[in-house]
Amino acid sequence: MTYVPSKNRYHEMIYNRVGRSGLKLPAISMGLWQHFGETDVFASCKDIICRAFDMGITHFDLANNYGNPPGSSESIIGRVLGSELKSYRDEILITTKAGYDMWDGPYGEWGSKKYLVASLDQSLTRLGLDYVDIFYSHRYDPETPLEETMGALDLIVRRGKALYVGISNYDLENTRKAVDILKNLGTPCLIHQPSYSIYNRWIEKGLQDYLALEGIGSIVFQPLQRGALTDTFLNGIPGERADALAQIGITGERIAISKKLNEIAKLRGQTLAQMAIAWTLREGKVTSVLVGAEKMEHLGSNVAALQNLSFSKEELSIIDHISLTA
Repeated sequence: MTYVPSKNRYHEMIYNRVGRSGLKLPAISMGLWQHFGETDVFASCKDIICRAFDMGITHFDLANNYGNPPGSSESIIGRVLGSELKSYRDEILITTKAGYDMWDGPYGEWGSKKYLVASLDQSLTRLGLDYVDIFYSHRYDPETPLEETMGALDLIVRRGKALYVGISNYDLENTRKAVDILKNLGTPCLIHQPSYSIYNRWIEKGLQDYLALEGIGSIVFQPLQRGALTDTFLNGIPGERADALAQIGITGERIAISKKLNEIAKLRGQTLAQMAIAWTLREGKVTSVLVGAEKMEHLGSNVAALQNLSFSKEELSIIDHISLTA
């Protein structure tokens, strides 16, 4: 049966301008970090991707090493872009990144020009595309001059293999340096992709204000703190998973805090996850929130967070008191 996207796909989604650029992103973007690999059923992956597009999620975010094995997330969405979504490429934003370990040897990670250019060529092959919309330096490389890393991003745009460039996981100091280099090269930094959640507020210590000042967008990942800000563990942490979950910050103490936050969410008519997503988008400081989806129903629940993005001063104060002073 031929896939036909919903005619109402742009009616409910909110689209935010990326800094001072001409580009807009959906307030909720789809990250294909987990649940999109060779170990997952392709038909299910395809259905989730198409359903996301039906709901106005026009942005799909990847990296060279996403999926199991690395690269398989790009291959999966590449298959969908070559079939069901082939006629809709111009309605879709595809972004990918390079910076983490991808292949053996000295040229398979970090921020050298050799690695970044080769990695994007590999990504484009897996995606079946001539270009991506945004290409990111996935992490700062302390052993490679920033001039080389940013020069590679500039080269990639000039070769037509990416329309825009961004950085991810860069601290404030190196963000400033990277932005200045790109500005001088004539290929401005469009967007920054940092982690951010109610429990993880590092970008509020200068980075967020700097991005606003420079007219650079932000798209945040892990807004649900790897499940700590969902209802998954509100009834307890499975004993057999306790040690593994503790290593990623999901502990009994944190879940006790999440239970208190959940009471605020209930008063707002939201799930804890919906409130956590809405919180990251409050006051318009964040352009888009990256969320994954293991099941179809996760998509609808995530998008429903957009129905209530307003927070009273009292709500914000209570959330701060619960999450910051516990």
